[in-house]
Amino acid sequence: MTGAHPRLAIVTGADSGMGKATAELLATEGFDVAITFHTDQAGAEDTRAGIEHRGGRCFVAQQDLESPDTADVIDDLADRLGGLGVLVNNAGTGQSEMALDLSYERWRQVLSTDLDGPFLCAQRAARHMIEGGQGGRIINVTSVHEHLPRVDSAAYCAAKAGLGMLTKVLSLELAEHAITVNAVAPGEISTPMTGEPEEDAYKIDRPGNPLGRPGHVNEVASMIAFLASPRSSYVTGTSIIVDGGLSNMAAHGHDMADPSWRRV
Repeated sequence: MTGAHPRLAIVTGADSGMGKATAELLATEGFDVAITFHTDQAGAEDTRAGIEHRGGRCFVAQQDLESPDTADVIDDLADRLGGLGVLVNNAGTGQSEMALDLSYERWRQVLSTDLDGPFLCAQRAARHMIEGGQGGRIINVTSVHEHLPRVDSAAYCAAKAGLGMLTKVLSLELAEHAITVNAVAPGEISTPMTGEPEEDAYKIDRPGNPLGRPGHVNEVASMIAFLASPRSSYVTGTSIIVDGGLSNMAAHGHDMADPSWRRV
């Protein structure tokens, strides 16, 4: 077992935003990259073109993380790639309802998409990596809300916190196979999910953030690519926050002039 995992990666939810940026950066670094999408096939094909332009092979598959069969997509893509060295669990969903207004159906939808699906994908990917005998990398994209609560995001925060702890457990269980497991926890990033064009990341004013702006997708992709590389071979079981310092601002809440934080 060498730990020199193959440059063969799967990135879920790579039709836009952080997933797209990650898939294209991995291709730049010499990976063949298989990607998944949920509904935006045109976006996925655009990502495919970007990967192939950078010299990598690319395979595309539709994936529904709420389906108990979602991990079958990992099998299919790993077979088409000819192996697997890296899984980036990027696909997910958001949620904006107060807990008292949150239906059980919506709760389950968010937990299925943001926790159950990534678990099944990681489980299946790890089996391929173990069979390959060369180690690997599993990188779970969580959120700063893996660590910090947020009003109106009970299901989202619970799912991301669960994925963060799953990351730690898997890091212990898979270490003997030279598979590292880490999380990347972004703060506010300019993506379609946040309704902010990527190019505006450096223009939007965020006075409450130490760096004064949202993050750009490439700033998250760079951290994921580091964790996917041999450079991170002694890093496992950790969650790396990429939020411009926002999570360090909690002690300044007492300076607020009104209780507007109670409603997002």
